Amino acid sequence: MRRRRRRQNAFKADEGDPLSVVVNLFDVAMVFAVALMVAMVIHLNMTEIFTEEDYTIVKNPGKENMEIITKEGNKINKYTPSEDASADQKKGRRVGIAYELENGEIIYVPE
Repeated sequence: MRRRRRRQNAFKADEGDPLSVVVNLFDVAMVFAVALMVAMVIHLNMTEIFTEEDYTIVKNPGKENMEIITKEGNKINKYTPSEDASADQKKGRRVGIAYELENGEIIYVPE
């Protein structure tokens, strides 16, 4: 009889809340998701998003789906040129010429 009682007590100790396994899986999934996000940011060289510096990123420059992303302080702006904006640019007129000197200085000369 003693053997039977010891075995029953051993099984009762292993029993627990069956949902505790689900909680552990949720924790593992959260850690995995955060690790994937960090790996993506590092892989895409987008670490400047987390700095305090202002920056500008141009995606697909010169193409139809070009996007300009700027960060000013804590505000991030996304600008996508539309067809109307490009039509307005064609209606402009030339007002001067800009020259870049050897030292990097730019000089504007109006016409």
